[in-house]
Parts: sequence; structure tokens; C-alpha cells
Amino acid sequence: MSKDLVVVLLSSGIDSTVCASVASQKYRLAFLHFQYGQKAQKKELECFHKLVEFFKPEKFHIVYLPFLKTFGGSSLTSDELEIPEQPVEGIPSTYVPFRNGIFLSIAAAWAEVIGAKKIFIGVNEIDFSGYPDCKEEFIKVLNQAINIGTKPETQIKIETPVIKLSKKEIVELGIKLGTPFHLTWSCYKGNEKACGKCESCKLRLKAFKEAGIQDPISYESI
Repeated sequence: MSKDLVVVLLSSGIDSTVCASVASQKYRLAFLHFQYGQKAQKKELECFHKLVEFFKPEKFHIVYLPFLKTFGGSSLTSDELEIPEQPVEGIPSTYVPFRNGIFLSIAAAWAEVIGAKKIFIGVNEIDFSGYPDCKEEFIKVLNQAINIGTKPETQIKIETPVIKLSKKEIVELGIKLGTPFHLTWSCYKGNEKACGKCESCKLRLKAFKEAGIQDPISYESI
């Protein structure tokens, strides 16, 4: 029996790349990557192409969404806002308004066109920054909306294999599945080396340390 085709939203971070590893165990792969004016977009795209070479998906697509930078409202995209290095109360400025809702809507459209049965996304609500569009409740409701808003014969399910895992557990799962962590990029900034100071870098470094595994990428500061 032929394996089903699935779409994997691949940012090039560790969560989405572990999702790709999970999906590759049972399904044929189609990778979807977004360039939306994020400060690390050049590095993320560079890593995405390396991950395509590694996983060899049947299809891959890069979507450009410049309006997210034009809209502003996030230090991840705005030239006027600095990416914070210290934790803050509430939702941090790195939150991009409704980003995952936009991404999953586009993924659903592509999935319907290519006949994919599932969409894998690396959202996490254990070790995360409090983004509202990473929560299980949001994913469940959006999954319902996608199936109401597509053709009757279209059946698409959003899969979130790391949503209930700690970052340490995600790293451990990735190691078990042979995930190429050396090809990933987590830093919010787009320098030659990861900064080691932003919240994403700190979460990643903590996870590898707790897992007792050496992080294979280089940092400016640890």
C-alpha cells in the first residue's frame, strides 16, 4: 500500500525538524517553508535547503509573505523593535500576530491541491514563549475550520507530535530518530552564528544541556 503524502511546515528550527523526522517514518513528505521578513530568514532559508537535501521530500515549496513585515507588531520582523534578551511578563514582542493561523491556512490550501492527508507543525505548549497560536485548543479549532472550509472529499488532519513534549524530550526524540540537528537554526537573529542570548537560543541550549547532548551548532555567546 502506498504511503500517504503529508505536508510538513518546516521553519528549520528543532521542533519542526523533529516533526519532519517523525513524519518521515510513515509518510511521503512535502515541505512548506515561509519567508515573511523575519530577521533570521536568510539563515532559515539556507538551512531549509540543506534539510531538503537531507530528507529528500517529494515536493517542497517556499512561500513569501512580505505583508507580515509590513504589518509590523513583532520584534521578529520589525526593524524598529529589538529582539529581547530577557524574559518579560505576558506574551513577548517576538510573537507574530496569528502567524500559525496564516501558515496553517496556506498549508491546508496546498495540502488540498496535492492530496496530502495531514499537516505536521512543530507547535509546543510546554517549553514555549506563550504564543496563543501554539496552543492545543487553537489547533483543534483550526483543524475543524479547515475541514469545514475544504471540499467534502478532502480530509486533512493537523498533527502536532511535539506539542506536549519538553524541549529536552524533543531533543531526545530527535536523536532517537536521527534528526540532523547540525542543519537546524533556532536563533531569532540572522547572524553567521546563533546569538546564544535570545529566548529561542536559551531554550535550545537548555534542552541540549538537560538531554546531556552537545548542541552541534556554533554560538556567539553561551
